Amino acid sequence: MLQEMIITGAKSSSGEYEGRTYDSTKIYVQTKMNDQSGEMVGFATSEYNWGPSSNFAKLKDLDFPIKAKVDMEIVTSGKNSKMVVTDVQPIVAQTKTN
Repeated sequence: MLQEMIITGAKSSSGEYEGRTYDSTKIYVQTKMNDQSGEMVGFATSEYNWGPSSNFAKLKDLDFPIKAKVDMEIVTSGKNSKMVVTDVQPIVAQTKTN
């Protein structure tokens, strides 16, 4: 499922903890609040997994927040389902101006 989204940030994480290795990139996406109840308005940020920490390099030099085409899929363990990001394509790749 390909969607245009606003990515507000990204985080890379890799290493070892208690004998187990970990390697991941997470992106943080602006998500509309469910305003049907009348008790919420605006936006929050949702966290999604996006593969190994090497994916972070594709975003780290961009000027956030960015618009991107984000490809997602639903995966399951057989009991629980979740959305995972399979690809991120910045729409306007603007580099930081430091």
